[in-house]
Amino acid sequence: MNYRETIGTNENPLTLKTPPLSSEYTMHVDEKDGNEILVCTVGQTILHYDISCINDLHEMLKKKGDWILLGAKDEKVETQEGTIEHWGRSGNNPFGGWYGLKKNFRGRFAVYVPPLMEHLGLVELQHERRGNKMRAI
Repeated sequence: MNYRETIGTNENPLTLKTPPLSSEYTMHVDEKDGNEILVCTVGQTILHYDISCINDLHEMLKKKGDWILLGAKDEKVETQEGTIEHWGRSGNNPFGGWYGLKKNFRGRFAVYVPPLMEHLGLVELQHERRGNKMRAI
């Protein structure tokens, strides 16, 4: 899949909403150090995620075959094992650690990546006020 066309560019980013549908943010594909990355803009805050997280997370969800709690947390907050946020920073994921690439802005993976994956048609995502989960399609 050509993510740059599907997700957008800096000039034409994709607008998404957080899982509870309470906040908007944008996502686009860019390049850093010769690698494609996801650029997530939330107000004035800019986060970067390695683009491999899309396929890696989808594969993990397909293997699990069930709903998994998002469990979103900021970078400095401990995560609950078995959640998407925990997986997104675990040394046991295919990336070998944090998919978030900007120090002090590496957390909240489970806030911003799941809606993108829902938009791409890869997952089902709950949209409750709290305790949202996702699973592969």
